[in-house]
This record gives sequence, structure tokens and C-alpha cells, in this order.
Amino acid sequence: MSSFRDDVLTNASVNLDALKRWAAALKKNIFTLYLTSKDPRTPLLAKLIVVLTVGYALSPIDLIPDFIPIVGYLDDLLLLPAGIWLAIRLVPDLVWQECKARTESEAFTLPQSFGAAVVVVLFWSVLCLWILSLA
Repeated sequence: MSSFRDDVLTNASVNLDALKRWAAALKKNIFTLYLTSKDPRTPLLAKLIVVLTVGYALSPIDLIPDFIPIVGYLDDLLLLPAGIWLAIRLVPDLVWQECKARTESEAFTLPQSFGAAVVVVLFWSVLCLWILSLA
């Protein structure tokens, strides 16, 4: 007879494995999107969404800091997957398949996006200045 503790640890292990697989797939999709942004066959609107999504994913600074309870992780759990979903829908299928095959066959490392970090810092600076001007 298994104990409650064993059941919890087994389920936590399964959930942790699923989470690791999801994170690995997310990283691959981000790199695939990065490759699509470099492809000349990708439409301009798709490139814009891809650049914003990949830039945000690679930014060392979050739009909503993670230390803010619950809300801090919502941007990572909602905005990033939504941006990836939209970008994938806008990229032509042939381009997506070719870039995905390249992602599967090549080793890759994702660079950090300091440009996106600057945009996030500017956003918070403007927001703070606006709030201070209301006071």
C-alpha cells in the first residue's frame, strides 16, 4: 500500500517531467521563431510579432517582475505562449517547417536580448513618470 507522500512525490515527479518537456519545446519554438525572423519569405507582420515575442522571451528583464505574487508569472504563462501561437500562425507553413527542421538538426543557443530589456525599462520609466505626474 502506497502512502500519501509516495503518491504526491510520484505525481510531482510526473508533473516536473511534463514541465521540463514543455520548457524544452518552448525553447525550441523560440529558436525556430528566431530563425523564421531571419528568413526573407516571412511576411513583415509575422516578423514584427516574431521579433517582439523572441525579444521578450530572451530579455533578461520581465515586463511584470516575477517577485510580484501571481501576476509576476502571468506574463510568462500568458503573453509568451500567446505571442508564440500568433507568430506561428503568421509564418508561412513552408518557412516554419524548414526552420523547425533546422532547429531539430542543429545545436543552438539563444542569445539574450538587451534591446528588449531596454524597451521594458523604458516602459516602466514612462509608466512611473506618468503616475508621478498624476500625483
